[in-house]
Amino acid sequence: MAFPRSNSIFFFTFLLFAVLINTAISSRVSPFIKLPTSVDESLSSSLESYCASWRLAVETDNAGKWTVVPSQCVSSLETYYDKGQFDKDYSVVAGYAYAYAKTITVKGDGKDAWVFDIDETLLSNLEYYKAHGYGSEPYNSLAFNEWVLQGTAPGFAASLKLFNRLKKLGFALILLTGRDEVQRSVTEQNLLDAGYSGWEYLLLRGHEDQGKAAVQYKSEQRSRMVKKGYRLHGNTGDQWSDLQGFSVADRSFKVPNPMYYIP
Repeated sequence: MAFPRSNSIFFFTFLLFAVLINTAISSRVSPFIKLPTSVDESLSSSLESYCASWRLAVETDNAGKWTVVPSQCVSSLETYYDKGQFDKDYSVVAGYAYAYAKTITVKGDGKDAWVFDIDETLLSNLEYYKAHGYGSEPYNSLAFNEWVLQGTAPGFAASLKLFNRLKKLGFALILLTGRDEVQRSVTEQNLLDAGYSGWEYLLLRGHEDQGKAAVQYKSEQRSRMVKKGYRLHGNTGDQWSDLQGFSVADRSFKVPNPMYYIP
């Protein structure tokens, strides 16, 4: 059946109007449909920014004493380690340390020395901390001791390279750790398994050192080395308490560790 011409024109006009209205409504509604995604992305970006700033505050010792990693930053730390930024940061610090070491005139009497911390400086306990929330859980000395006794902590590529370079330059390498004397054998073997060798001293906490703050204990140990005639040109550690106090080295190099703080 044929429609009258006037009806056809009316129908076509109505159809065109409906299409235009639908397009206009769709274009106005779309942003509101996407808004929750935009908000989520904004929050995620803000959190990542906060965690990066928190990490900077920790590394520069501006955060002061702190006990655990903020729970909202656990994912950020996981990314920091797993995606390679930690390794890049460590390599940059090690590069500066080596550049400085090359400016030292080593006298050849065996007394030009460089101090290294062990945990998170020469040996990585990342696998332990992965299992404990990347430092978001309170420190458990018994659990960590069990991990140490396994003797399976790997070395860092950057620290091993620096260690061997300094040894080749003629520095006496002094390893100064907060580990206890009873852990000497497992620590020595772990270091050897990780590729380190040829250190001059491995200094651990004795009975008389128990209860001392790290900065006091390590300062006293460095002082003993100075009294033995060693010239402490450099010191590398992951904690500020590895580097501060008295009898400090001429230059100190803080390597990254946002997982825990030792006063």
